[in-house]
Amino acid sequence: MKILVVDDEFDICEILQYNLETEGFEVATAYSAEEALGLPLHDFSLILLDVMMGEMSGFQMARKLKNDPATAHISIIFITALDGEDNLVKGLNIGADDYISKPLSMKEVKARVRAVLRRSAPAQQTVLTHDNSKVVYEGITLDLNAKTATCDGDELVFTKLEFELLSFFLQHPNKVFSREDLLKYCWPQDVMVLDRTVDVNITRLRKKIGRYGKQIKTRVGYGYCFEK
Repeated sequence: MKILVVDDEFDICEILQYNLETEGFEVATAYSAEEALGLPLHDFSLILLDVMMGEMSGFQMARKLKNDPATAHISIIFITALDGEDNLVKGLNIGADDYISKPLSMKEVKARVRAVLRRSAPAQQTVLTHDNSKVVYEGITLDLNAKTATCDGDELVFTKLEFELLSFFLQHPNKVFSREDLLKYCWPQDVMVLDRTVDVNITRLRKKIGRYGKQIKTRVGYGYCFEK
């Protein structure tokens, strides 16, 4: 799981990175909101964000992230030396998940990070609606009746096979399927195709679903899986 630390104090970034990496997280750092916005933010599950920075404050950056469908799902914990209930309320109203005051206690930081990630996890699971008509995973929505798909609000144009493949993967996450399995479950039974056809369609599907394409993993010698 990837965490981004954004703070204009080098020492704080270094300390947070070291302590969170000892907890098993993959951690990147940025020393301004502007630098952070230049990163592939959709790769991160959580951002630890300083409030008082340079030209763009943490509040401004958070508001920008929450207004963008591609990054609105990312959890945010504000880190700041600012005191007062008004600042706390302002941060939470923007959409932050928590608020930690400086000076930092690493024990508290680790506990709050784990708590926020636990709370946000259900929103990032694959969801099948009560009438089995839609499959939703983060920014991807498949309408199984209308046979339509959107990714981060944009409509996707799929072939029938691409739609069936993505639907199948999302409904069976973290499970490896061989090419033979995929041919059995996703292809018409009266059509003769080569294993290589599966590879070609997987490649096309990865490209069409953008940032989620990397979650379709190749397990050499075994097949493919959609890894959450």
